[in-house]
Amino acid sequence: MALFITSLNSGSNGNCYYVGNDTDAVLIDVGISCRETEKRMKGLGLSMKKVKAIFISHEHGDHIKGVSTLANKYSLPVYITADTAKHGPQLIRHISKPFAANEPIAIGELLVTAFTKQHDAIDPHSFIISHNEITVGVFTDIGAPCKELTRYFKKCHAAFLESNYDEEMLENGKYPVHLKNRIRGDQGHLSNKQALELFIKQRPAFMSHLVLSHLSKENNDPGLVAGLFMQHADGIEIIVASRYGPTDVFTISPNASKGNTITKQFAKPLQLGLFE
Repeated sequence: MALFITSLNSGSNGNCYYVGNDTDAVLIDVGISCRETEKRMKGLGLSMKKVKAIFISHEHGDHIKGVSTLANKYSLPVYITADTAKHGPQLIRHISKPFAANEPIAIGELLVTAFTKQHDAIDPHSFIISHNEITVGVFTDIGAPCKELTRYFKKCHAAFLESNYDEEMLENGKYPVHLKNRIRGDQGHLSNKQALELFIKQRPAFMSHLVLSHLSKENNDPGLVAGLFMQHADGIEIIVASRYGPTDVFTISPNASKGNTITKQFAKPLQLGLFE
């Protein structure tokens, strides 16, 4: 049985990632409104009835904006650490459940495993989702490619990988120095260069899809990112996630053959962007 993945939105204006099989699915973060989440899933032919849980990576607004409303409406358990919950959405405590790093949680037929990451949040985590010998990773909001990220990236048939900023664009851009330092620091975001190095050196032979995620509106360019990674794709499908709408739904299977490398992105904005 395959896994199906999509980015419903990716960027500083909201992050939400869907991973599921034919019967069960999870959302990693809900940083867009309940209405937009429903609308985008319906447009992709995805049913909220299959969503069995939400996992929260950290407490920043672009990852939790729609969590409370969506979780309460559909009575979904929200997996969130205690420290994150103290600083995050206040309306979900009655349906919140804890998780711990490196301890898999069964959600129907899916196994979700969290691991700690470097980011300027209270208790930030990334996730892998596994089923039927297939593994998908959600790796965004990471200040540095630590050993844990490398270890889990090597397991992935597909991954959402942050490629937040171009170093030259950030350096020459309009952001104040303190914000530039925050973004490029060890507790900030991955640059194109850092993400590309991880992809080239650590990707497993069986990886079939890479969804480049959480691109900066001001300090990056989708065409630039696509070009960088396509040069090294070797048949892996490269998708650039948009901050203005969802990607297509991609099918991830253990025996998927690598096809022609393509990029997908949305040209027309659906909602305004904010600073990282």
